[in-house]
Amino acid sequence: MAKIYIFTGKGGVGKSSVATAHAIKSAKEGSRTILISTDMAHNLGDILEFEASKEPVRIMQNLDVYEIDPNYVMENDFADLLKSIEKLIPQGDGHSMKDFGIIPGIEELFSLLKISQMYNEGAYERIIVDCAPTGETLSLLKMPELLSWYMEKMFPIGKVAARLLSPVSKHVFKVELPSKAGMNDIEKLYLKLNELQELLKNRDTTSIRLVTIPEKMVVEETKRNYMYMNLYDFNVDALYINRILPKDIENPFFTNWKKIQSKYISELKESFVALEIYNIPWYGEELRGREAIEKICNDSLKNKDIFDLKKGEERESFEKIGDEYRLSIKVPFKSKADIDLFQSNTDIVIKIENFKRNIPLPNILRSYEVMRAKLEENKLEIHFKK
Repeated sequence: MAKIYIFTGKGGVGKSSVATAHAIKSAKEGSRTILISTDMAHNLGDILEFEASKEPVRIMQNLDVYEIDPNYVMENDFADLLKSIEKLIPQGDGHSMKDFGIIPGIEELFSLLKISQMYNEGAYERIIVDCAPTGETLSLLKMPELLSWYMEKMFPIGKVAARLLSPVSKHVFKVELPSKAGMNDIEKLYLKLNELQELLKNRDTTSIRLVTIPEKMVVEETKRNYMYMNLYDFNVDALYINRILPKDIENPFFTNWKKIQSKYISELKESFVALEIYNIPWYGEELRGREAIEKICNDSLKNKDIFDLKKGEERESFEKIGDEYRLSIKVPFKSKADIDLFQSNTDIVIKIENFKRNIPLPNILRSYEVMRAKLEENKLEIHFKK
């Protein structure tokens, strides 16, 4: 069974270099590996000094590199789905998908669908993903769950609307609602999204790995990133502290910087005690080319178990306690005042800062209501009673 490793972090912390080092190490171990970039500002070609293509490029034995172009993927791998979307655009006035630009979120969706397709094809043993900076990564990872939620709410209504309004919409509004076959395509997409969601949250298959540097703003964003990943129930199993200044450096210019780094390295190790932590030194040269990247492998990735997925405790669980049910969610680094929680029909809505998650309740809890909630030891517990 293939494994997926997703690397993310604040822009500029060196996540592409760290992901690339893992890919090279994996290939040298003899595992069939692909290194994928989902960042629209691709830089794997620059790091490894090769000419990127719209298809995977073999750069060494056992290692392919692939910078995903979502538009190319849509047109070549998911053309039928694209046609169904195009039919929803008003016809007869010369408009097309190109005039409207790419639909928000579609880039992320098709990038993930491509990764899922590669996983299912089984050509690679390890899929290493270099993601965009933190906020975009979360948008990428939560997209399947978000779209599945909307489709679950709207799909039964959509079937009826398409059957009743299709003749009217085509004549009056020049919009062709999906046919029965089109609705079947949408249903297939819904199933694909669920499959994708299960793949990304499968602790036997997928891990999220955070890359950071020991500076205050980056440390705080890393904590938030970890909290959001927990909120959406992703398996974060490792932290990489990059660009650590050597202790024996004599230049007085770096004396204060070493003190600052020491402070935040200690904070990171205390805050992420549940994760595997790897220290990566600062190199006095630009990390470009395979030989330069291999320095990270030799200095910091010597752990023979580095590709083992460490399954942390379940971050989201339902359990029955007497005549009540309890939903537990891991929410580190937050206080009760930071969390907004309410029940909306058959969903529990949790809002933290700018992020909101709708958690559909199991059928057995549809007639239950929230009685109380508490936050203890970084765990949010919500109790339901009939």
